Amino acid sequence: MKRNTSQHLIPLKKEKRDYTAYEVYPSFHLSDGSIQSGYETLAEQLALKKKVILDGYIGVDWDEVLGSLKDLLVKKGLRVATFNIKDFLKSEDEILSLVCPFLGGDDPIFGYRTGLELLDYFKKEELHNLELDQNADLNIIYGIGASLTHIDGFLVYFDVPKNELQYRMRAQSITNLGFSLPKDAKQMYKHFYFVDWVVLNREKKRLLPQMDIVVDQQRPKEPTWIRGETLRKGLNQMSKSYFRVRPWFEPGIWGGQWMKDRFQDLNQNVPNYAWSFEMIVPENGLLFESDETLLEVSFDMLMYQEKENILGRAVKTFGDEFPIRFDFLDTFKGGNLSVQCHPSPEYIKREFGENFTQDETYYILDAEEGAQVYLGFQEGVERHQFKQALEYSYKTKEALEVDSFVQKFPSKKHDLFLIPHGTVHCSGTNNLVLEISATPYIFTFKMYDWQRMDLDGNPRPLNIERAMKNLNFERQGVEVSESLISKPTVVDSGSDWEKIHLPTHPHHFYDIYRYDFETRVNLITNSQCHILILVEGEVLELKVGDLPFQKFHFAETFAVPAVAESYTLINRGKKKAKVIVSFVKDEAC
Repeated sequence: MKRNTSQHLIPLKKEKRDYTAYEVYPSFHLSDGSIQSGYETLAEQLALKKKVILDGYIGVDWDEVLGSLKDLLVKKGLRVATFNIKDFLKSEDEILSLVCPFLGGDDPIFGYRTGLELLDYFKKEELHNLELDQNADLNIIYGIGASLTHIDGFLVYFDVPKNELQYRMRAQSITNLGFSLPKDAKQMYKHFYFVDWVVLNREKKRLLPQMDIVVDQQRPKEPTWIRGETLRKGLNQMSKSYFRVRPWFEPGIWGGQWMKDRFQDLNQNVPNYAWSFEMIVPENGLLFESDETLLEVSFDMLMYQEKENILGRAVKTFGDEFPIRFDFLDTFKGGNLSVQCHPSPEYIKREFGENFTQDETYYILDAEEGAQVYLGFQEGVERHQFKQALEYSYKTKEALEVDSFVQKFPSKKHDLFLIPHGTVHCSGTNNLVLEISATPYIFTFKMYDWQRMDLDGNPRPLNIERAMKNLNFERQGVEVSESLISKPTVVDSGSDWEKIHLPTHPHHFYDIYRYDFETRVNLITNSQCHILILVEGEVLELKVGDLPFQKFHFAETFAVPAVAESYTLINRGKKKAKVIVSFVKDEAC
């Protein structure tokens, strides 16, 4: 079994239909003939070359890739010589000593963002002295790092989306870079996040301008591929118009039924859905479509090539890191999230090597009567008192009287709760939270988890000590309702529309507005990337310049790049449309 998940494998062909609700496989259209499928068509291209470099990302099934291509090429009568780049890796002990400083020791979740380069994994002298077979019709160098030989060959880059990589990780069908055996899935993910992804993202960024062909290898035996020049042109077109990433969904111990009930193309054979990754750069991919054939590349490719077009003025601060994320937290008929907080900017930089911290907001997209959000401390709660209660609950497995320490506020549709770093918080049950946040997304310090086990029956790890170093105990009593619950204000209006400001906290580097309108509104980007979502209504159309209209449905997240300058939203539903727009504050650029 190559993947361990109940989620559907992405189809090779996009179903031809008029989508009337949330679309699970949103795609950016390219001209006919842009995307090809199958190893046969790829082999046709390679047969014309003398030297081929097959490079790629972690998680690629190199046995399938080389076996399929070599068989096809040999059948064409070619003498094929192959060179596995793994033969030039340093020993596992040497690689372990390289990566150990970044793996956080026994910490089950956290490490430190590495400064390693891919070349550090290899025996450089042997790598650079690789001699090709002069008697072969075709020499193929393959595997992660194949481009490091500096041999001038036809470069084919193989990619696997992050969600599929993790499904393969859970099936233990892949390993971390440079290792022969898989680890426990949680430890493998930590290794990916802090080391492998960082190293291979740098290499992907370096290679992107040189890629002759890019291959999406997520479907076993059914790769799709695109010429590098065509992909780079498509990324450029996207950077001037709009983009919507491919969302992906995960069950969780506290997960709910809201998304499962409403997003009908999702696999229903799961107990719940806790998360939807609507726009999280390190995890999401971008889908391109041509002749209904789908190909996925990582979102960061867009940022590596087109960061100026995408971010505008904010590129000075964030470079090619996309700063804002949108995701859903679903607790409808589910459970409370863990009681948690997030690190300060200084702490996340010092301890984990991240450039900015996880400042969040909870926008309530939907809620049942009686739903609540936990936010801030009760008046008079002291650090020592709270820590003592947490540690006692952890040791004895007795329930913590959370209400004695943390305030609860009623949550209803369109409320915005502000969660700057250091704020104790969690969503209660029966909320569909649109989490608008800075991009970092794993730096949650859980203090109490209602004595639950995870979906595998294991205790969920807590981080009481880290939390206590970051909690802000001044956020208690009436200060919480005054400063951590946004107070909406109408700042502009027309005959059938209103522009509403939902102020964020001074620690948030992003701002949030909502446009409520009956027919249409015109917006100016002001050289900022706008991230949008239809939070009420049925369907709207986006018009950017002279480009064709694009349709978006309720709960779909999309973005308009800074370089677009202006765009129009047109309500095509029967009810009033309400659209959230978020972007980087001017003072953060």
